[in-house]
Amino acid sequence: MRLDNAFGIHEQALKLRSRRAELLASNMANADTPGFKARDIDFKQALKGEVVKQAQIKTTHKNHISTAANGLSPAHLLYRIPSQPSLDGNTVDMQQEKTAFAANTLEYQATLGFLNGKIKGLKSAIRGD
Repeated sequence: MRLDNAFGIHEQALKLRSRRAELLASNMANADTPGFKARDIDFKQALKGEVVKQAQIKTTHKNHISTAANGLSPAHLLYRIPSQPSLDGNTVDMQQEKTAFAANTLEYQATLGFLNGKIKGLKSAIRGD
């Protein structure tokens, strides 16, 4: 069993959840900035893209350069469509952003819980419990 395969999709999910939290926080920080366009990601599509990318590109030697992207591809970054446009062109809806941020935080914690369970299982298997 390879250790990098032991965590499954949860590693990519955690990275995407973290990146989404940054986007949502940026939206909230710019709620009063004229012309600011709120951004978000379609988490399901972004995760699917990361899984496909991970499966396609493999390094064969420890000195090879990793192709894993630190950020999101521009195709996954979406603009929010405002429910009520403002006169200054800002598309941030604070209630929507706070709700999305809270939901993303809960999902981030759930992903951490899954990873914690995997780690406990591996530790148990190593010890022979």
